[in-house]
Amino acid sequence: MTGPLPRRRLFGYVLAAPILVTAAGFTPEPAAADPTELLDLNDIMTAASLPTSGLITVDVNTDGTVSFALPRAEVGQGITTSTAMLIAEELAVPVGRVRVTLADARPELLFNQLTGGSNTTISTFTPIRVAAAVARERLLAAASSWFGAPVDHLRLRDGVISDRTGRRVGIGALAAGAASDRTIAVPVDLTARESFTVIGRPHGRVDALDAVTGRKTFAMDLDVPGAAPAMVCRPPTINGRPGPVANLAEVRAMPGVTDVVTVSTGVAVRAATFGQCIDAVRALRVIWGPGTAEGKSDDTVLRSLAAAELPLGPRPPTPVVEERFTFAFRGNSALEPNCAIADVRADRAEIWSALKSPIVAAKTIAARLGLPAGRVTVHVTEGGGSFGRKLFFDAALEAAEISQKIRKPVKLMWHRADDVRQGRTHPMATSLVRIAYAGGLVLSYEQRHTSVATDLGHGLGELLTATLAQLPVGDAAFAQVFFQFSQTSPYRFGSTSRLLNEVDRGFNTGSMRNVYSPDATCARELMIDRLAARMGSDPYRFRLDFLRDARARAVLRAVAEAGGWGRALPAGVAQGIAFHSEYKSVSAVLVELDCRPATVGRPIRDGVGGPRVTRAVLAVDAGLVVNPRGLDAQMMGGIMDGIALTLTSGLHLRDGHFLEASWDDYFYTRQWNVPPDLRIIIMPSDSAQPGGAGELAVAASAAAVACAYGRATGTVPTRFPINHGTLSFTPKPTVPPIPASPADGARRG
Repeated sequence: MTGPLPRRRLFGYVLAAPILVTAAGFTPEPAAADPTELLDLNDIMTAASLPTSGLITVDVNTDGTVSFALPRAEVGQGITTSTAMLIAEELAVPVGRVRVTLADARPELLFNQLTGGSNTTISTFTPIRVAAAVARERLLAAASSWFGAPVDHLRLRDGVISDRTGRRVGIGALAAGAASDRTIAVPVDLTARESFTVIGRPHGRVDALDAVTGRKTFAMDLDVPGAAPAMVCRPPTINGRPGPVANLAEVRAMPGVTDVVTVSTGVAVRAATFGQCIDAVRALRVIWGPGTAEGKSDDTVLRSLAAAELPLGPRPPTPVVEERFTFAFRGNSALEPNCAIADVRADRAEIWSALKSPIVAAKTIAARLGLPAGRVTVHVTEGGGSFGRKLFFDAALEAAEISQKIRKPVKLMWHRADDVRQGRTHPMATSLVRIAYAGGLVLSYEQRHTSVATDLGHGLGELLTATLAQLPVGDAAFAQVFFQFSQTSPYRFGSTSRLLNEVDRGFNTGSMRNVYSPDATCARELMIDRLAARMGSDPYRFRLDFLRDARARAVLRAVAEAGGWGRALPAGVAQGIAFHSEYKSVSAVLVELDCRPATVGRPIRDGVGGPRVTRAVLAVDAGLVVNPRGLDAQMMGGIMDGIALTLTSGLHLRDGHFLEASWDDYFYTRQWNVPPDLRIIIMPSDSAQPGGAGELAVAASAAAVACAYGRATGTVPTRFPINHGTLSFTPKPTVPPIPASPADGARRG
């Protein structure tokens, strides 16, 4: 929705409580009331969360602070800051007085506790503001009685209410008086956009100081009584099954080791330190059964994808451009390793982990442990990154199983090698594109995307859809919905068809950041470059002529002007430009890529060389921006992802396992590949609603780099990452499954 926010009255609730506790009402927007008007995946997610939005509450405390338990996961995207800003705006309190924590798993929230799809700000924007506005109105009413003055003679600012005579009272002193002994509905008007003093102003992250000083608390920082370090000895091939252990007694007797037990995923070790766990894991001699990808390699998977590729329609009599693109497996590990703490007793369990679908996690863990669902408490901790990885709760489930078997609390951490080799990946895929044209018209666009199956087993964040998604047919149906509702047709290309086919569920995959879009968009934008050349047009001008809407054309113009599209560059250096829209936001990226031999062949210590992006300009229209500084950071991160996906980061599959085993041989964008000239342009918008942005920048960035590579080298790239054909490292062994602990502090294995 664009244009001024309708000044319609919304309803919230004052809940029965000794202090002021308020909640949003069920306030569907008119456009979401008719299911036929659902337009994309974000509409679906927002509509699903709306009925329970009244179950999230804002608390005004007697010390003048405001508390809010956010039913989403903070994994570095900055939503605790933007949420604090929303509450501060409506309650007229300093942002620093708003304490945003993460809610435990709350099954009653149903679809309202899933962090994904760049949907958090979209779906919570109005409910949180309504709850805060109810608190504001209630506090003003209490102050009216306090002062004996009419509400319209009062002013709330910086957490203090004053009257016209200069008398002042803090909101903390009013928290009890503004409370109610029964739940009542309250009508409210939200602060008009033209009156915003917090929303739309750049604000540093509320957790920045803690993050840079090491005080920020992640799962592994928690001091849960009795929880000792634990790790798992994992199989040499993907999902191999553990068999007998030849030296169990010997390992149990090793220094610090308290327990060794076989679990469904391997052999778990609990010890006094993680170093002792590593030593024990390496010492174990396990007989392993076959895994789910036994004997497979990049080539065999590619052959299965080729066999499953859905055919394009009959070739039209007009000229066409047609190409097939291949995308390798890519790692979905976050900077924070997979980890969780579990304390399982005979009649209950308590779990701590960074979880983006905690409701499903809690119920699945309860089922695994054989406990009633209500006897499992799941605490959501802040996470050090996710990129879709933490939609799954592999570590939490595994920690619970270990704790139950040994009857002791455990602090489980996956080794980096485990994260890469047994963790979640972005699946290998191919994308076949055909575009038919004649004269100055584009007649049709066809895309056939074929992929190793993306595991969407988390569903929409609650048990019903998660269960359905775990069924073979259900998961395929989810994938189709996800693909069709997340992909757009931004160009005037006549008839358009996009089809997805997924095969092979033997890999641990997941909804890696931006999911299908980086591959699908990269293929599309490369073909647009080729089509523009065939039709005698400049790539930028062609896109400008064929993009459908004004927002799209505006971001494209912005990057072309700021990046100096068409400026003279040395041979071997070229510009690339690309567009992507999703999450009700639009973005365009211009890059300059240096493919000259001196750059490509430059020596890189313990790394990989290749082309370098020397300039990147991104323009984004994400609707109403809550925190421009946070949006700026999100775009920077997305650009780094896009560069990595196109140039360097891929997993090599050989003999049923990935060769990469840590960040030192998985080549994500390194500092020496970060563009020295990087600019983010946030477009002005009169939209009344925010769009999604957490994943938005990835697709256009990946595509722009690919387009630049094609123009710089004169050869359109068809296999990604571009360096995938070169193995730039010596693979670590799979037995033992993890390297030794670093002993000298200088180099790590």
